[in-house]
Amino acid sequence: MGDLFSEAAGRRLDATAPLAQRLRPTSLDDFAGQEHVIGKGRALRLAIEQDRVPSLILYGPPGSGKTTLARIVAQTTGAEFEELSAVQATVSNVRDVLARARERLGTSGTRTILFLDEIHRFNKAQQDALLPGVEAGLVTLIGATTENPYFEVNSALLSRTQIYELEPHDIETLRGVVRRGAAALEADVPEDVEELIATRAGGDARNALTILQLSVETARAEGVELETRHVDDAARKRPLAYDKGGDRHYDFISAWIKSTRASDVQASVYYLAAMIEGGEDARFIARRMIVFASEDIGNADPQALLVAVAAAHAVEHVGLPEARLNLAQAAVYLAKAPKANREYMALKRATEVVRERGNLMPPAALRSAAYPGARKLGRGEGYIYPHDDPRGFDVDCLPDELKGTVFYEE
Repeated sequence: MGDLFSEAAGRRLDATAPLAQRLRPTSLDDFAGQEHVIGKGRALRLAIEQDRVPSLILYGPPGSGKTTLARIVAQTTGAEFEELSAVQATVSNVRDVLARARERLGTSGTRTILFLDEIHRFNKAQQDALLPGVEAGLVTLIGATTENPYFEVNSALLSRTQIYELEPHDIETLRGVVRRGAAALEADVPEDVEELIATRAGGDARNALTILQLSVETARAEGVELETRHVDDAARKRPLAYDKGGDRHYDFISAWIKSTRASDVQASVYYLAAMIEGGEDARFIARRMIVFASEDIGNADPQALLVAVAAAHAVEHVGLPEARLNLAQAAVYLAKAPKANREYMALKRATEVVRERGNLMPPAALRSAAYPGARKLGRGEGYIYPHDDPRGFDVDCLPDELKGTVFYEE
């Protein structure tokens, strides 16, 4: 009787499950996108098809296919497939999996694949408990994470796994996902609506199907054709993927710096807007602007530093959202300003010499003679005061060992 009820519940779940769940691909041929990882002839695809999957970590944004890919492995492999969620799993759970894997291998020779969702949530103790099993080949680990594994997973575990980065889906891939969803819903989706759904999904296939399903249901409830307004209503969540403490924090500020350095005003403003909308700390952005003004512009336009400092003051005194205008003004100024890194390079060269040769003493003429007995030690002897004698401007003031060295080049 219990099995009968379970079967009935399963059928009803299949019918009522979200569209994204019902359309989850079950084979590599159905899997959308990520050609750089599982395209024809790629190493990971061949490994899956030949049932020799190595320990690996799938890293990418939500809806990029990490869990789906792991489930495809589960359906195609001859190994036993175990699954844990790092949010709920304990060290004891990990040890139980390893114990079962050892027994399975010893009794029937069957390998074990462990799928660990949200592996970045595993603390050091949990990772350490998993490490011996991975190292010995007792289990093949497939981890999934939205966070950069190089920030979250310990180096010992990283060295025993392959890292595969999944990208947000592009518009064309998502349009294909929407068409597949429309067929399942038996819905007519105009091209402009299809394009809008793909755009508003923000690279997330699951999100695209969720938006589609809600839009279609709303249109049917109204008894009208599907329109863009239904998508606008369904897609209230902004297509933003930004983590203030993870790799996007570094990627976007890096992109802003490099775009501004290249005097690309449009890109500079775009990446600034992306950081602000993503919730980045405005003070962090302002600090990077101050550094940029001296590192990449310097005395090619001394005003740049003043503009950057003023923007930082505005952030402190005005705050967001208004201070975003001050940051935008500074970003445009910095992007359009002439670029030079002469001061940066001069300091770098001088620092290298100091680190290599130590603090070489200044010539006696330049050393302090402002204390009793200094003259007896020869301090200040031979110093030429430039305001009294123009020859003072021609003196090489470097330590004797560095005379003639050029650090700053005009």
